[in-house]
Amino acid sequence: MNSVSPSQMPKLQPLFAWHRVRVVLVASLVLSLLWLPIFQSSWILPPIRLVFVGLIQLLVFGLFERWPRQLPAWMARWVLQVATVAIVVPFATAFIYSLTTFSSPGIWTLDDKKMFGFALLTAAGLLVSPWIAMSALYRQISGQAQRQALSFELVRSELARDALDSRLRLLQAQVEPHFLFNTLANVRELVDSGSPQASAVLNSLIDYLRAAVPNLNDAATTLGQELKLVRAYLELMHMRMPDRLQFSINVDDAALRILCPPMTLLTLVENAVRHGIDPSEEGGQIEVTARLEDGRCLAQVSDTGIGLAQNAHSNQVSKGLGTGLANLRERMQLVFAGDAQLSLTGIVPHGFSAALNFPAKFESSE
Repeated sequence: MNSVSPSQMPKLQPLFAWHRVRVVLVASLVLSLLWLPIFQSSWILPPIRLVFVGLIQLLVFGLFERWPRQLPAWMARWVLQVATVAIVVPFATAFIYSLTTFSSPGIWTLDDKKMFGFALLTAAGLLVSPWIAMSALYRQISGQAQRQALSFELVRSELARDALDSRLRLLQAQVEPHFLFNTLANVRELVDSGSPQASAVLNSLIDYLRAAVPNLNDAATTLGQELKLVRAYLELMHMRMPDRLQFSINVDDAALRILCPPMTLLTLVENAVRHGIDPSEEGGQIEVTARLEDGRCLAQVSDTGIGLAQNAHSNQVSKGLGTGLANLRERMQLVFAGDAQLSLTGIVPHGFSAALNFPAKFESSE
C-alpha cells in the first residue's frame, strides 16, 4: 500500500473551488450554444442539464482526490479520478433527465427524441470531461512541482548559508588564537626583559581582553566597536614601546555604524605593529582612517615602519602577508560575496599601507 504522511500530502482544493466551477460553467455554456439548433425543447434545459452533470463530475473528482487516503501500489490516484469522472456521466445524465422531463406523459426512455438527447449528452460528457479532468490534474501537478522546486531552492539556500556561516566561524576560530598568542608574546617579552611597565601592560591587556573576547564570536560588528578595540590595542602597544610607536585614528562619524566582520581593522593594525613598527629600531607611526564614499566603506591602515624593502616577510607580502591578512581577505570575500577588496602597497621611502574597500551596510537603528 502507498502510505503518505500528512506533511507530504499535496494541498487539496475545496470540493467546489471557484476556478473549477468556472470551468464547468464555461464548458456547459459552449456546449449549450452548439446544441441550440438541435434541441427542440426549451433553450434553458440543455445548460441546466450540462451544469448539473458537470457539477456531479466535479464532486466525484474532488471526493476521489481525498479518498481513499491509501491506494494500492499499482493504482495511481489520477487514473482513479479520471475513470470515476467518466463512469458517473450516464448515471448523472439519467438522473437529471428524470428530473427535467415534463412534456412527455410517458416514460422518457421510450421517447426517441429524449433518448437521442440523453445519448448526445452522455457522449459529450464521456468525450469532453475526462480531458478537462486531465487538464486540471496537469495544472495541479505542475503547480506542485513548482512549489516543490521553490521548496528545494529554499532548502539549498539555507544549506549554502549554513555552510557559509560554518566557514566564517572556522576562519574566525583561526583568527582568535592568532591574535591572542601574538599579544601574549608581546607581554612575555616585557616580563622577560624585566620592564617596569610589564605589570601595567598586563593590566591593560586584561582590561582589553575583558572587552574584546565576548565579541570575538559575533557574526558582525561595527566600525565604531572595532575602533574601540583598535584604540585599546594601540594604547597597549604604546605602553610596551612608548618611544617607538605613535598612532592616530581619523574616522568619519558616518562610518561608525557600518557593519564589518569582527577584527577587520584590528587585523590590519596588528599586522602593522608586528611587521612594520616592531622590527624597526626607530619605530614609526600608524594611521587608521575610514570614510564613507559612494555607498562604500574605504578603510586604510598605514605605517611608517621598515616597509617592504627591509621586511623579512616581503616574499609573503605579495601573497597576502601571512596568515592574518590572507584570512581577512577570505573572510571579506565570503561576507560580501566577492564585492570586497584588500589592497597592499608599499610607501616611499619606507612604510606599508593596507586598504579595504567594501559595501557600506549599516547597523539597524532599533
